[in-house]
Amino acid sequence: MTSQTRQRQVASSSSESPPPTNPTMREPPAWMADGARRWLEDAGATVEGGPDRAFNALPLSGVRVSLAERGRAVCSLRVPAHLTDAEGNWHKGAIAAAADDVCAAAIMSVEGIIKVSVHYDITYFAPAKLHEEVELDGKVVEHKGRMTAVTVEIRKKESGELVAIGRQWMTASRHRGSKI
Repeated sequence: MTSQTRQRQVASSSSESPPPTNPTMREPPAWMADGARRWLEDAGATVEGGPDRAFNALPLSGVRVSLAERGRAVCSLRVPAHLTDAEGNWHKGAIAAAADDVCAAAIMSVEGIIKVSVHYDITYFAPAKLHEEVELDGKVVEHKGRMTAVTVEIRKKESGELVAIGRQWMTASRHRGSKI
């Protein structure tokens, strides 16, 4: 299942009406935070009809979401074997992909849509090992037109040691309300 399919499912499963288009709205409707939480949780779920996960769900295998609201998404997971390198470290590409998903969910919690990355920077500080629990904390930090800046900190849950920090700009692939 692609992230766009999950986005459509989340949007269509909401029982509340769509958000107003008022850009000065301070508090996003609750359905946006609920949608962001479900999107993250579904990303770690198995694909319907089989034991395998969708490719884009691999980085969030076993994710537990603790917060998804008002421009913030916090979740944790234990580093699974299928996402480690030969030395038993959480693979850097898997870290980057998980960070990207958490940033997208932080945006979804206030804008109600999944955006795509246009600039992405990640810095690695310490490895996370197989079965080690990590926490990912994504936050919206700025909006400029269709662009949104987000950051994510990834820390070892037990020690608080910094694993990585990601910074990215994301944009809507089309205008809200577009029929295309």
